[in-house]
Amino acid sequence: MPTSLRLFLAGLLFAFMTMPAQAQSPEQTLATIHNYLTISDDLSTSGQIAYDQIEAIKEAGFDVVINLAPANDNANALEGYLVVEQGMTYVQIPVNWQEPSPRDLQMFFDVMEMNTDRKVYVHCFANMRVSAFVYLYRTLKQGISEEDALTDLHAIWDPMQQQQWATFINNAKDLHTNAD
Repeated sequence: MPTSLRLFLAGLLFAFMTMPAQAQSPEQTLATIHNYLTISDDLSTSGQIAYDQIEAIKEAGFDVVINLAPANDNANALEGYLVVEQGMTYVQIPVNWQEPSPRDLQMFFDVMEMNTDRKVYVHCFANMRVSAFVYLYRTLKQGISEEDALTDLHAIWDPMQQQQWATFINNAKDLHTNAD
């Protein structure tokens, strides 16, 4: 192969490798987030979001970001600032994985109720805390059928396999039943 052709091909390869990647739509970006799940037109959930995904969340029309994960220097230390910088509301309710509490669930219910007219994005580290909280919100507060809510919950995991989460869910259902 002549040297000039090799240089041309090398230059072409270099140009191709350094071209900016085609921009993804906000929906394509959201689909890359760990355990992303659309619950309804106004509610989506996922695992931990990366800082560079926050703009896509805003562009997808979300108004509120709720984080149920505890603070973590490596995963979410700047998240609140970056969400607010995008013009969205940010709420963090740090739910302890080993001891999810009725108080945290009530706070989550309150935040959801205050934002029924807004598009809400809820996440934690793996969408496990969130899927359990959203399942309870949908069944206990919105009246969504158990079957429909379980389908979305089980798309992420089965909390009945973790003793603390099975107890938490059953206690929340009992408290709600007794409150009626």
